[in-house]
Amino acid sequence: MKLVPLSVALAASLLAAPALHAADAKAAKPVPKESGKTAPKEKAKPEAPAPGTAPAAAAPAGVPAPDAAAAKKIELPESVATVEGKDIKREELEEAFNTMAERQGVPAEAIPMDQRGKIYHMLLDNLIASRLIDKRAADVQVKDEEVAATFDRLKTKFGSDEDLKKQVEANGQTIEGLKENIRTSLRQQHWVDSQIKDTPAVSDADAEKFYKQNPDQFKQPEQVRASHILIKVPEDAKPEVVVEKEKAAQAALKRVKGGEDFAKVAGEISDDPGSKVKGGDLDFFSKEQMVPEFAEAAFALKKNEISEPVRSEFGYHIIKLTDRKGGEAMPLAEVKPQLLAYLQRQKKQEEVTKVLEAVRASADVKVNLP
Repeated sequence: MKLVPLSVALAASLLAAPALHAADAKAAKPVPKESGKTAPKEKAKPEAPAPGTAPAAAAPAGVPAPDAAAAKKIELPESVATVEGKDIKREELEEAFNTMAERQGVPAEAIPMDQRGKIYHMLLDNLIASRLIDKRAADVQVKDEEVAATFDRLKTKFGSDEDLKKQVEANGQTIEGLKENIRTSLRQQHWVDSQIKDTPAVSDADAEKFYKQNPDQFKQPEQVRASHILIKVPEDAKPEVVVEKEKAAQAALKRVKGGEDFAKVAGEISDDPGSKVKGGDLDFFSKEQMVPEFAEAAFALKKNEISEPVRSEFGYHIIKLTDRKGGEAMPLAEVKPQLLAYLQRQKKQEEVTKVLEAVRASADVKVNLP
């Protein structure tokens, strides 16, 4: 179970309703793999998650279009659960469901009925945990300054006061209501923190054990450094133009294989302005950063080897491999600080789970979901 921090990941929930979010989630890898520098003509690479973070509860992968989601509709009772004498209403669970779907960029109506049951139960567990912890945290004091600081951090995530105001209003909320949600979440968080304050520290031996047992977690992605000469081919080029461009590429290849300096030839004739001024140098890049045809050819080369003309969506490339690195594990000494922090977060999360399970086990809770 995961306690979501007050950040963008929690923003939508704060705007909707105060809750302590506890959901099963798969943690990200503890140490980020090295990423290549941006090279001209490359494909965009998605940003890696921060070390040790975990995504919020998501709808199952492969959600079909709305017309494929038809199945027997789940009828939620008016009271989906009773927590220590107080009901959690159907509307609260539906709101949590819609917020979850919106946060994941999935239309709520597109989630199949045969998967909703599991999601409803997961979200209801979150709401129950929130009710239970909120009651036990009732006497915890949160300073106005802390609420204001958290609000300011949240506000920066939305870009401007106006953007935040629009989001607040879109969720049927007010700024004051948002601040009260922040206070509630902070109060819950402080109570949970007080219950796990004695969590033992992770040792160097723990880090070394994890490192040895998970070698693939610490491998750097293989990268190569290459230079290229691009003979650009327009997207709508006629066959005779393509033939001319291929001949130009073959002529360039003949020059460099005949002994002319690759950088000099690239500087003279390459149609890639970004690398042309650097003698065709693209610096280091990973396989995923380049278009497939270029990447496959570059990674297949040996150091200082020059390729035959390679056709991509941009035209013909003459590629020279100049260096190669990566593919090996980062040293333990280099990753230990991040690894220790990751393992400490993991250990803390285990203690949070125990606290939530103990509270739930001792509480009077009745679940009314089918």
